[in-house]
Amino acid sequence: MKGFLNMMRRYIAPFKKYLWGSVVLNILSAVFNIFSFAMIVPMLRILFRMTDKTYVFTPWGEVWSKPLKEIGNSLMQNVYYTLETNIAQHGEIKVLLVLCLFLIVTTALKTACYFGSSAVMIPIRTGIVKELRMKIYNKILSLPLGFFSEEKKGDIIARMSGDVQEVESSVAGSLEMLIKNPILIIIYFIALIVISWQMTAFTIIFAPLMIWAMGVIGKNLKKKSLDVQSLWSDVMSQVEETLGGLRVIKAFIAEKKMSARFDGVTEAMRKKTSRVTMRQALAHPVSEFLGTVLITIALFFGGTLILKGHSIIDAPIFIYYMVILYSIINPIKDFSKASYAIPKGMASMERISKILDAENNITEASVPVPLAGFEDKISFENVSFRYPDGSKMILDGVNLDIPKGRMIAIVGASGAGKTTLVDLIPRFYDPVDGVIKIDGTPIKDVRIQDIRNLIGNVNQESILFNDTIFNNIAFGVENATMDEVIAAAKIANAHDFIMEKEGGYQFVIGDRGVKLSGGQRQRISIARAILKNPPILILDEATASLDTESEKTVQEALDRLMSSRTTVAIAHRLSTIRNADEIIVLDEGKIVECGRHEELLALGGLYRKLNDMQAL
Repeated sequence: MKGFLNMMRRYIAPFKKYLWGSVVLNILSAVFNIFSFAMIVPMLRILFRMTDKTYVFTPWGEVWSKPLKEIGNSLMQNVYYTLETNIAQHGEIKVLLVLCLFLIVTTALKTACYFGSSAVMIPIRTGIVKELRMKIYNKILSLPLGFFSEEKKGDIIARMSGDVQEVESSVAGSLEMLIKNPILIIIYFIALIVISWQMTAFTIIFAPLMIWAMGVIGKNLKKKSLDVQSLWSDVMSQVEETLGGLRVIKAFIAEKKMSARFDGVTEAMRKKTSRVTMRQALAHPVSEFLGTVLITIALFFGGTLILKGHSIIDAPIFIYYMVILYSIINPIKDFSKASYAIPKGMASMERISKILDAENNITEASVPVPLAGFEDKISFENVSFRYPDGSKMILDGVNLDIPKGRMIAIVGASGAGKTTLVDLIPRFYDPVDGVIKIDGTPIKDVRIQDIRNLIGNVNQESILFNDTIFNNIAFGVENATMDEVIAAAKIANAHDFIMEKEGGYQFVIGDRGVKLSGGQRQRISIARAILKNPPILILDEATASLDTESEKTVQEALDRLMSSRTTVAIAHRLSTIRNADEIIVLDEGKIVECGRHEELLALGGLYRKLNDMQAL
């Protein structure tokens, strides 16, 4: 419950006005409910002509000054006195008609307030869920890439979809019950004491039994729900992997294998879900049974008093008492539902918190140094790096200068640390040792946004979005005009094929650009980098996955892009970087050779070996 209250304080603050509205409307609903049922007593007395007493009117000021147990009797005395007076003046039928109309009016007011109390909770429920999704999404955007190397994408998607939905249905849905039910229970309980404190004192002895039974059923529900949500993440991860690898699955005729694998996860989830749902399904019948037991006990006790002729309570009052007692049972049963739903939802909230509370070790400087442009060089000074999982050192003591206006190529075998090296420049990761400087200023002392404004990226895998060609090229550039986008596309050799598409620059390219060829996707990426017009360009094997014809077209676009820019190019095809000003050869995280193409060939080392292998 402590975790639930902390969550409510964290997310409910913007919706306090709705909360107070719900409190007021629930109070009114309970009060009107009591008054509407109170009409039953005089109606019964009139219909069955049960009254032969003479009632004395007590001034209202004196009524409220009496002890609580006497207030109810004084109130009823005044009501009956007023009724008897009106019956004598207007007749029984007219008074009965007025009571019926009063019952209709109070019931209408009660139901209107009940609806209003539920309606004002809708903005809270939807607002909490929207706020939660925005926090998760913004946290995902702010977290470093290292976080996602340890998490499955399907698991993150499951937390944003299934877990948030569970929080809405279980936790936010229970919020209304937790506001409404205490109000109803308190007001109805006061009414029961006012009607007959003796019966209430007897009945309340059995209330702890209901609370104990609910606690037994709800035990360990949070842990079981956590297991279910974890299995749901596995389901989503498999769906995500299947969609991403559908071509390979079909090519290797692995449909049955993947289906069996998916069946295993869903079957495990089915079993866990069945246990949780079974336990949750016990809530209503158990609370219904215990409520009936409580009603039966009160019925027996009160009926015994009436049959023995005790003056504590008469038949109409007893019926009214039973109606109110039954009314108090419903909010208690709702409490039982909340006691099962909240742990279930908090299990999902615990999984969501793993993302929201994740530490971002890529931190901004408290007083950042301004960085308006790039004037001199990028320097790596004894830089070392390993991933957070504690694996082997990826980079080990790298020292490197990248002067302005030069093209620096980085080559080496797979796993040598090439991509990691360039990812340190825009601070996708931070080195574990050493320092990286731009124009002599450590990049940790500069705003991350200022660093990334200087850098343009073109990767081997073109990262495009399910949007128009125009929006993909203009991505990250505020207020880009059509003329600017077209100019960038022309430099990237993309304008001609774009104009062949239906709608031209408004053509929607599909998920990850699936409606375009590999070469077309790459040229869109290059156009995006050209429009940004950065002084520093990072090319991560930009032509590695292209056919010869596409490579030639893309390389021409890259040559235009690289002119007058500082370029760091990762390459497997050594033919694409022969004209680089300097080639850096990495092996197991260390720089083992550096120089121009001819110089490295003459050394006869690792670069020569790589070159000879590609020449075969």
